[in-house]
Amino acid sequence: MKRTLLVGSVTMIALLLVAASLPADKTKSEEAFDRLATLKGEWRGEQEGVKISLIYTLTANGSALMEEFRPESGAVMITMFTVDGDHLIATHYCSAKNQPQMMTSATTEVQKPLAFSLARITGLKSPDDWHNTGLTMIQEDNDHLTQEWTYQSKEKSAKRTFRYTRVRP
Repeated sequence: MKRTLLVGSVTMIALLLVAASLPADKTKSEEAFDRLATLKGEWRGEQEGVKISLIYTLTANGSALMEEFRPESGAVMITMFTVDGDHLIATHYCSAKNQPQMMTSATTEVQKPLAFSLARITGLKSPDDWHNTGLTMIQEDNDHLTQEWTYQSKEKSAKRTFRYTRVRP
């Protein structure tokens, strides 16, 4: 009888230890970030006759996705994507020398386009200065990406759409 209790107790403790070491279920925002991370690699597009390369790199031990926007001519820009609780954050390091931080609402649908809205901005000298106010990331399939950037300058708002195709090695 004592042996049965001992074996039962040891088995129960072993099961608890195994269960504790299993990774917790991912949140919807973590799943959305994982989907965004599938962009890793090089993409090409063209806007108003200017060829553009996007390069996505997973960094910071997989906790941040870095996008390098490299136009054929002009300044390189960086956007960093991260998870923050139940939403995602995109911080854009702009050639206009400001840094809009945009965030999604609470993530509930992983497969839907990710819509980021301006939460705050640093480096803006005047509210009339040119700055991005939003970004929508539309992953059409594994090889096609559309980005819709909204911006504001001198109290006027507009949107610019970019379409990219994955570069296959």
